[in-house]
Amino acid sequence: MKIKTIYLGIMVAFILAACQSNSQKSGKDEQSEGQETEMIQLFNGNDLSNWSFFLRDPSVDPAGVFYVEDGVIHITGNPFGYMRTNDSYSDYKLHLEWRYPVEATNSGVFIHVQQPDTIWPQCYESQLKAGSAGDLICMNGSDMNERTDKSTIVVPKQAESSEKATGEWNTMEIECRDNTINVTVNGVLQNKATGTSLSEGHICLQSEGKDIEFKNIYLTMLDNQTGMTNE
Repeated sequence: MKIKTIYLGIMVAFILAACQSNSQKSGKDEQSEGQETEMIQLFNGNDLSNWSFFLRDPSVDPAGVFYVEDGVIHITGNPFGYMRTNDSYSDYKLHLEWRYPVEATNSGVFIHVQQPDTIWPQCYESQLKAGSAGDLICMNGSDMNERTDKSTIVVPKQAESSEKATGEWNTMEIECRDNTINVTVNGVLQNKATGTSLSEGHICLQSEGKDIEFKNIYLTMLDNQTGMTNE
């Protein structure tokens, strides 16, 4: 009887230890998954309620330049300007999809945008100009290590164009961590910036000439940070 009691005690202790171990492992897995999947939808597919607008011509109604139809953001390109997130972000991976529906033309994605609104603000532009998607442009005084030629603000992309044909959807991912920026176009790393003078700010989609469309715009936050400040 004494041996059975000791045996049962050992088994109970073993089971309790195993349960505790599984519980701790589960907690770690959930935390890890949370770090990898914490997302912020910048576009809800229905409206532009969490965006602000700035146009070179203040007499023009932004609703005629930036609008949503069938789950897609349409930007006419005229007049010049941009739509800007109401919030400021840092340490994130931005995912977006874009296409030129009729004619391959010009636009861009602004990151780390500083206030006040102007044409054009202090920020970095990830170029969407046809044939040059992935170029980085240091706008209005922003800088990076890779801009070794101070006579130009453009840091050219590193690979051949990976853009798709007019009318097809492209994917751009921009990863911003501390003072680095990586730009990927359709799975191809096109540019990398280090030592950036800006590390946080708003995100903008540019109106610059002609029609462009966007969809599936979201952030994946890095290092389990919210990275967001309200302004």
